[in-house]
Amino acid sequence: MPQPIRRIAINTGGGDAPGLNAVIRAAAIAAANRGWECYGIREGFNGILFPERYAEGGVIRLTRDRVRGIAHLGGTILGTTNKGNPIHYPLRMPDGTVKEVDRSGEILDFFAKKEIDALVSIGGDGSLTIANALAQKGLRVVGVPKTIDNDLDKTSTTFGFDTAVSFATDCLDRLHSTAESHQRIMVVEVMGRYAGWIALHAGISGGAHAILIPEIPFNLETVAARIRERDGQGRMYSLVMVAEGAQPAHGQRAIVAQAEVGHAERLGGIGERVARALGELTGKDARTVVLGHLLRGGSPTTFDRLAALRFGAAAVRGLEEGQSGVMVALAFPNVKYVPLEEVAGRMKSVPLDGDTLLTGRDLGISFGD
Repeated sequence: MPQPIRRIAINTGGGDAPGLNAVIRAAAIAAANRGWECYGIREGFNGILFPERYAEGGVIRLTRDRVRGIAHLGGTILGTTNKGNPIHYPLRMPDGTVKEVDRSGEILDFFAKKEIDALVSIGGDGSLTIANALAQKGLRVVGVPKTIDNDLDKTSTTFGFDTAVSFATDCLDRLHSTAESHQRIMVVEVMGRYAGWIALHAGISGGAHAILIPEIPFNLETVAARIRERDGQGRMYSLVMVAEGAQPAHGQRAIVAQAEVGHAERLGGIGERVARALGELTGKDARTVVLGHLLRGGSPTTFDRLAALRFGAAAVRGLEEGQSGVMVALAFPNVKYVPLEEVAGRMKSVPLDGDTLLTGRDLGISFGD
């Protein structure tokens, strides 16, 4: 039997997503109701690795008062980072080169020194891969799936996704009128990295006429043909939704910055490419709207808020039951626990035979194939 829990810590890693504060609140309150102390680690694991950066200290006590009234707030009261993986931490050497070192021992030592018994790690693929590594080194860990991209495997959805899709859909609703007024092509670029969930769901919901996603390499002549078809029907405008990771059938993804030690590659720019090419192919005026970080901001929707609260409470229940090395997953109507090793390093792509994509095809939406 595992040792009884007296103290737990929570951290948030990777890109922010609406609902993070709701998870923090639920986990902190559920822990307090069990008589446990709860602590928050600042900015991923930076609060442990660089405590001197923080006036209050890198690890703060999460009391009931500290988490009161935060469930509806966007962002994370702990801060977050998508740089500096402690398992492969980039360290600049005296000769100017950068070497990756494993700093996980410092994290394990901190937990042992402070007698913190377990970690609730809230994050996406990168953060949960770190959580899995720490679990394999002996730390009691329960992961909580967080990403607006909805690309984590083994859970039906991640919190933050519904909020991002709702905002993107609202933007499309607004763009219909201005695009029609000026008889333009409007290309809307959204986040999602290498998965097209946001583009697909928002594109269908918002009435896009073409949707380009990473799972389907596209041919812009096919999209241009759909636009000409609409023009011939007297519908002189078109909306094209593009996922940032989409790529042409005979071309490369649009990248803002190449991958380097400690940093993944940054996607971006595909919307402008698509708009320029469609303008040339159709002779129409084409404009680009990049929603970018707007998708991450703001208060979570009711769905995301409730999912996040459920995840936070379930993480604490799982620890109480002796769970470790697992992620809380949403499996309607309940949550379940799945091994982190089945999640780490795996991506959930849009299934090409799935009902949602088939719905788009039945509605006459072009996917560029």
